[in-house]
Amino acid sequence: MACEFLKNDLQEVALNAPILFDTSIPCTRGYIYHEGNTGNFILRGASVNNTCNCFAQYQVTFNGNIAIPEGGEVTPIAVALVVDGEPRLTSRAIFTPAAVGEYGNVTSTAIIKVPRCCCFSLSVDAVPATTDPTVTPAPAIQVQNANLTITRIA
Repeated sequence: MACEFLKNDLQEVALNAPILFDTSIPCTRGYIYHEGNTGNFILRGASVNNTCNCFAQYQVTFNGNIAIPEGGEVTPIAVALVVDGEPRLTSRAIFTPAAVGEYGNVTSTAIIKVPRCCCFSLSVDAVPATTDPTVTPAPAIQVQNANLTITRIA
């Protein structure tokens, strides 16, 4: 079961804010919940198929084009998958443009385990490209052709 969520229009996303999605190929089993024109998703751990397995597993993949908006400074920019409010730093996709307005394609993926009878929130956020406190992150990025695919794999 795979579900796809899209937003092809250009959007400006503030640092630590979610990328919005407005179109979807819906999920009909109720495992994934998304309210249109938001960046927030709910992954459900209910209905685990194997009684010996206490988790539902989802493969989540984001792909999109990101850039620094006009008036910004050239610096590395990034997006990451955020689960229950915490960025998965291993899913951080970083792009360093040569100039403002130059787009680069990024992809981020992760396997997310949701315990039986629990729900996790999920979003794709603009995040700092580095954990170095001496580097000032871009206050916003531009995102175009955002595509999020969520597949329940177990």
